[in-house]
Amino acid sequence: MVERIALIKLKPEHANAEERARIVERALGELAAIPGVASLTAGTPADAASEASWDVIVTARCASLADLESYRSHPAHRRFVDEFLVPRSDVRKAWNFVVGGGA
Repeated sequence: MVERIALIKLKPEHANAEERARIVERALGELAAIPGVASLTAGTPADAASEASWDVIVTARCASLADLESYRSHPAHRRFVDEFLVPRSDVRKAWNFVVGGGA
């Protein structure tokens, strides 16, 4: 399995509890249904130290790197990122990890 961890820092005018919750809800509703996604989680900071650095985390788990690349290029993912997330965010970082013993 391959897990993609995406961290998002929102623009100051969007860095509030309501907007964070809206982004999490929309990520779960739109991204989890993309073919090749085995599981998807999204959440907000649990403590002040985390909140100082990031506003939202989205984690997608796929069976392979090929499935992950298909997820990243899928029109629903591109719409979510390019049209919804980019206008609201200052920084987006993402990394991929092999989890559970193999890719």
